[in-house]
Amino acid sequence: MPKMKTKSAAAKRFKKTGTGKIKRSHAFTNHMFEGKSMKRKRKLRKSAIMHKGDVKRIQQLITYK
Repeated sequence: MPKMKTKSAAAKRFKKTGTGKIKRSHAFTNHMFEGKSMKRKRKLRKSAIMHKGDVKRIQQLITYK
């Protein structure tokens, strides 16, 4: 059986941490910032950890990363 390919779209969006968790960035950060509070914009800048239910699906996409 051949090796699985890493999905390049997923590889650009997700990173693995040292402990094996999956990091992601927040949505809603591209435009229309006037309607968002400073607190909300500040929190959206930081990365987040994927929820446990989604991790298995994402790990299959970024197998070798």
